[in-house]
Amino acid sequence: MYKKFFIILNLVLLPVFSSALDKKTAMEIESLIEKHRSEIIRLRRYFHMNPELSNQEIETARLISSRLISLGFEVRSNVAVTGVIGLLRGQESGPTIAIRADMDALPIQELANVPFKSLNSGVMHACGHDVHMAIALGTAYVLNEMRSRLRGNIKFIFQPAEEGLPPGEEGGASLMIKERALEDPPVRAIFGLHVWPEANVGQILFSPGIIMASSDWFQLTIKGKGAHGARPQEGVDAIVLASQVIMALQSIASRHIDPTDPIVLTVGKISGGTRSNIVADQVVLEGTVRTLSPENRQKIPLLISSMVRGLVQPLGGDFILDYRQVVPFVYNHPELAKLMLPTLINAVGQENLLELKPQFVAEDFAFFAQKIPSLYFFLGVKNPAEKKAAPLHSPYFNPDERSIPVGIRIMCHLLLDCLEKWSYFESTPRF
Repeated sequence: MYKKFFIILNLVLLPVFSSALDKKTAMEIESLIEKHRSEIIRLRRYFHMNPELSNQEIETARLISSRLISLGFEVRSNVAVTGVIGLLRGQESGPTIAIRADMDALPIQELANVPFKSLNSGVMHACGHDVHMAIALGTAYVLNEMRSRLRGNIKFIFQPAEEGLPPGEEGGASLMIKERALEDPPVRAIFGLHVWPEANVGQILFSPGIIMASSDWFQLTIKGKGAHGARPQEGVDAIVLASQVIMALQSIASRHIDPTDPIVLTVGKISGGTRSNIVADQVVLEGTVRTLSPENRQKIPLLISSMVRGLVQPLGGDFILDYRQVVPFVYNHPELAKLMLPTLINAVGQENLLELKPQFVAEDFAFFAQKIPSLYFFLGVKNPAEKKAAPLHSPYFNPDERSIPVGIRIMCHLLLDCLEKWSYFESTPRF
């Protein structure tokens, strides 16, 4: 099914967008990747052994800055707390496009049996950001030696705090944008990737349009009336009310939303009550909502309020809903996707380019995609000999390092081709 999708799409698009890197340039990229392979793998393992949490990526940022400076890039440090931006100026004038890599690790104790295991207790690169940084640096190494071919500039954005912020702090992609990461010079398009343990090394997953869900947070406080556990008729049991609310919330997805435009609503935390013999006067629920359309994203908080009000108020209770939109959708600009499809095929082969069905995981790369045309894809990191790889955020997560040269190749092809084709893209319809 995936192959048929791209064969049809390719037949439609290739007559217009047949250009991709020539064989000589592609071979030069492969040669330069091989030249720097051992250094890039060493850097990835260093990142993996020395993971740092969100907004704490101090040593990670220092190493990245030093490598970019050694290449002669224009470097800005301490962007959005610990972020790093490196600018590679081509020898020919043209637009500036960007590649983004996230830097932070997760509060997970690593259990994978690897020789470069995390040295920081309770912290692990369990989401592959060490691989993302290695691919971005490898791309910088390769394209630095090809700067005479660049018809414009490439900005390398190393972003902190993708996994979430410490309480009370600001950061991540939104703060990088506030601090002019997409300016000086202005960035016209941006590329990103994420490792994907459900696909084999050499494969990538990609589609135009919305590919990753928005992520919202809610806290629902159910208010009742306390009483002695032996005299429940004198109170309003917030735990009973909360139980009914939790079950009713599940019907939002199944009975109030178009099944062709699905959502996910999860209550992930419950707290309430003080003692076993006291009727609880309050229960606090926390959860997440994931959606794939602006319409549903606006609709959900209204549905939650209406449903909870109808359940708790007739029984003497009340509620407070705190609902916050956290991360928007990751959106692949359709015209940019159309333009770069032959490039992806050229980089990995038609048989290795799979359709990406929308995912309900979220990514704050979405903030960049809100501002400028973007292209984001998933990179296979599973060893083909394995039946099933450990998933993202698992203490056993261990991506196959052979995916790193693949990622570098794809990014080099995309960035070079995008600069070559930019004049056409600018003449096409925009957002």
